[in-house]
Amino acid sequence: MRNFRELEIWKKGIELTIILYQQSDLFPKEETYGLKSQVLRAAVSIPVNISEGCSRSSNKEFIRFLEIAIGSAFELETHLIIIKEIDLFKADFDELFSRIHTLQSKINAFRNSVKKFDKK
Repeated sequence: MRNFRELEIWKKGIELTIILYQQSDLFPKEETYGLKSQVLRAAVSIPVNISEGCSRSSNKEFIRFLEIAIGSAFELETHLIIIKEIDLFKADFDELFSRIHTLQSKINAFRNSVKKFDKK
């Protein structure tokens, strides 16, 4: 079993989730159960799937949860692109996208290293 609290990708996922929760008051009230909910669910899903994958007994299972985390990061990015395009609220989208892209890259690199280790 791995200690997810030591993983940089988990820490960065938590940081991004906290930032989005802090900025969630920027959403219009009528979006509470719409895009706001979807953004927060996708953000939370990233570190949650990393931590859940750490509990799995095989690297194959762990890799699957890392893939789900990457998928959630891409889902989150898409939600934020829509929000930016429809001008739902003002935020530092460049900073958010930068954080998401860094996280996507780091999860992917980590997943690839686990795959290589699994083949040895």
